[in-house]
Amino acid sequence: MSSVSAWEIATKYRIGKLPEAKQLLEQYSQILNRARFIELAINSAHALRAGSLPIAHRDPFDRMIMAQAELESLPVITYDAAFQTGLIQVIPNHK
Repeated sequence: MSSVSAWEIATKYRIGKLPEAKQLLEQYSQILNRARFIELAINSAHALRAGSLPIAHRDPFDRMIMAQAELESLPVITYDAAFQTGLIQVIPNHK
């Protein structure tokens, strides 16, 4: 699980776009542990790649997830069509 996901959830909760995320934020580490997810931290290689991805998508959270997926050879599970760039493997998750 990318650490950028925690950043995005917290940001969207703070600005009111994700008011139902309060419990998730309060128990984030425990939820990751129960699901047996391993957190992927952001490093400078990820940041450099996110900033230089040859795509028009502007969302910094999405760009970081794409960069991490590409550099770490990991698939992304999402329903968001913005991830269909051809640069990474996407496993569709239907809403």
